[in-house]
Amino acid sequence: MRIVVTGGAGFLGSHLCDFLINEGHSVICIDNLITGNTDNITHLMGNEKFKFIHHDVTEYIFIEGKLDAILHFASPASPIDYQELPIQTLKVGSLGTHKALGLAKEKKAKFLLASSSEVYGDPLVSPQKEDYWGNVNSVGPRGVYDESKRFAEAMVMAYHYYHKIDTKIARIFNTYGPRMRKKDGRVVPTFINQALEGKPLTVFGDGAQTRSFCYVSDMVQGIYKFLLSNINEPINLGNPQEMTVNDFAEFILKLTKSKSKIVHKPLPVDDPKIRRPDITKAKKLLNWSPRVPLEEGLQKTIEYFKKTL
Repeated sequence: MRIVVTGGAGFLGSHLCDFLINEGHSVICIDNLITGNTDNITHLMGNEKFKFIHHDVTEYIFIEGKLDAILHFASPASPIDYQELPIQTLKVGSLGTHKALGLAKEKKAKFLLASSSEVYGDPLVSPQKEDYWGNVNSVGPRGVYDESKRFAEAMVMAYHYYHKIDTKIARIFNTYGPRMRKKDGRVVPTFINQALEGKPLTVFGDGAQTRSFCYVSDMVQGIYKFLLSNINEPINLGNPQEMTVNDFAEFILKLTKSKSKIVHKPLPVDDPKIRRPDITKAKKLLNWSPRVPLEEGLQKTIEYFKKTL
């Protein structure tokens, strides 16, 4: 297939580019590099199956020739990013999704949206199933990201029903691995780098809030299986193994053999107290579930960050 990956120079997008090329497909990576990094795709630059276009997908997207699929992964994706880039976050979720869907319509291509567990907001049910409508504060500090993804989902379904496009909505839960940005503000790179540098690990609130972590190779395989499927309804992709932030901090200290202390800071506004996917649909419809144990995935991630010190 000939596939466009928007946001392909980002953490998840670049791993997706690697995977698709290894599967024999040709990839056109589009990224404006506001949070992406060409270091993530430098190793692909000489590959005849790879092309990089420096472009903002909120503007008209022109690609010559046939396209089989568009994977829309462009967006700031961490709380630090979308609080520093609120307008860009809203624009890429709305205008960017519109432009990418327009390209899919023109090329009669499949379309897969990288949505997020953030569409569920600070959930009142656990685990979160795809039929849960969420508990979202549209005017809170996380609203720019939550609502951009919710709007994107609505637009994808409109194009599916009105223009008969083969669309998919992947609701992606916490994913981690090499190529995450050191200071992207999410718990995995933050704790690992604090531990490696001998700094205190900052736990927000009492640390009883839970998270679940999916290694990037598992996530990419789930996305690919979804792309090849004939399913058009939203599907959760993530790891249902849940742990408290306190326990996660202790685990990082153990794996890094760090002598750092744990310090507590006030909980940010609208920080979700629980985050755990129900992946029954993914198991049943895609025959997918995560396989990489947390310790194995974290060791690989720690080794990556050691090289960046």
